[in-house]
Amino acid sequence: MPGLTSLIGIQEKGHVTAGSNQTMVVSGAAGACGSLAGQIGHLMGCSRVVGICGTHEKCLLLTSELGFDAAINYKEGNVAEKLHELCPAGVDVYFDNVGGDISDTVISQMNQNSHIILCGQISQYNKDVPYPPPLPPAIEAIQKERNITRERFLVLNYKDKFESGILQLSQWFKEGKLKIKETVINGLENMGAAFQSMMTGGNIGKQIVCISKETSL
Repeated sequence: MPGLTSLIGIQEKGHVTAGSNQTMVVSGAAGACGSLAGQIGHLMGCSRVVGICGTHEKCLLLTSELGFDAAINYKEGNVAEKLHELCPAGVDVYFDNVGGDISDTVISQMNQNSHIILCGQISQYNKDVPYPPPLPPAIEAIQKERNITRERFLVLNYKDKFESGILQLSQWFKEGKLKIKETVINGLENMGAAFQSMMTGGNIGKQIVCISKETSL
């Protein structure tokens, strides 16, 4: 599901065109979808991919193992300044997993006719707001002035693309072009702790709870 979400989201909402020198930014970049989305962005033709995440360890993983060109730790320094430094030509595609202040910062540096892939809004989930959450007036004005697309995306609406998507993801994985990261916690009794950890950034890649190592036919 994270792979299909990332692939189909970029295909349907990212409007990536190989050879057009596009820059992609991914928030929540070390999570299940984000870690795949950045890799897929490169594979589909983005010339530069920058990830935003919450620890030095995650930033290092993105750049050393997953092929991101650069990574920003949003907990350290000025994100807007760092983003401007790392994306001197602006942002063309934004794979948004978090919403909130980070997304407002990215949107303010997006180019004319650019695209937001609205995958998730984790910073907004405990707030009583519609989905997608409304943008602050100043950011909404930027979105409209620059004709930035921002449409809700639900992968289950694209079931007709699942088979071809799985084939493409499998091919990339077998060829070593797509790397998958998982964080595994053992025991059904630890499901609550695993969920809490995921919601506070404790995971790298997909958070999995292993309930049994036994298999049966």
